[in-house]
Amino acid sequence: MYQSWGKASPSDSIACLIVGAGLTGLTAASVLQSAGVETCILEASRVVGGRLATLTGHKVGTGPAVFDHGAQFFTVREAPFAALVKSWLKAGVVVEWSRGFATADGSYYADGHPRYRGTTGMTAIADHLAGGLDIRLEQQVSRIAVVEGAWSITTDAGRQLTAQSLILTPPTPQSLALLDAGSVILPENIRKALELITYEPCIALMLRLDGLGRIPDPGGMWPLGEPLAWIADNYQKGISAAPGAVTLHAGPEFSQFHWDTPDEEVTRRLVEAAEPWLGAEIVESHVRRWRYSKPLRTHPEPCLYCDNHGPLVFAGDAFAGPRVEGAVLSGMAAAKCILT
Repeated sequence: MYQSWGKASPSDSIACLIVGAGLTGLTAASVLQSAGVETCILEASRVVGGRLATLTGHKVGTGPAVFDHGAQFFTVREAPFAALVKSWLKAGVVVEWSRGFATADGSYYADGHPRYRGTTGMTAIADHLAGGLDIRLEQQVSRIAVVEGAWSITTDAGRQLTAQSLILTPPTPQSLALLDAGSVILPENIRKALELITYEPCIALMLRLDGLGRIPDPGGMWPLGEPLAWIADNYQKGISAAPGAVTLHAGPEFSQFHWDTPDEEVTRRLVEAAEPWLGAEIVESHVRRWRYSKPLRTHPEPCLYCDNHGPLVFAGDAFAGPRVEGAVLSGMAAAKCILT
């Protein structure tokens, strides 16, 4: 599907290096590769996708419990993204989930806008984009510097790459920390613009129940506020073969206040809040913390270009809008900066 580090030697030179194999990085790499630009992505995780995150749990009855625990769905607004989604639909990568969701008072809110999901979970979109790309997983970047006019990237494992151009897609505090570690000084206006970007955290809780819950059709509920912002039944959603695969998203206030609270206490509090919609015994649970879940204050442009030390682009959903579509459009814009 995509390449691991084994494709190349521990020290490489690449035309464009991208940090992060989330949706923005994958999109940028796809555009650049199609244009003939040698591109490599370094990803700290064992999987691609970032917040397009799907977890497969233990097999129950007819199949495994599957949970989308990051991004839950996406909508389409802009023509470039609509064209891409059309190709995903044709390829069977995504399907329409619903045009609205239930609310806490038992009503159903529908605005007519399609909400799409990955056919087998949101990670399916990332896996589709990753095909054929040079992606090196489990490579945590620790330092970015400028050496002899080129970008020098060092990983925690001591591996090094050099690149003519660089695209940074992590949350901006992480990108700035990597540059600071390599003593890279950005123009003051660029630095200030990046430091203005802020994020909300989100604590996700995955529950496997011993039967069907009480979450209304089509398997999603919003907005719930605090302490719960979202509840999803992944079985009704159509990605889990096993009933009772439930995802809870805590609201930003709860997530911030309880960020360091032990998993057991977080689970207890969120289960208590969700109890009216569960209706079955909990077999197992798993907590996932997203520190940079949603950009709260975004940058007005789809990416931010800097050529003080060589082509450098900051991109992500904090630039083109805190949505799946925004992440894709930012990746397209970042690739365009490199190509022009």
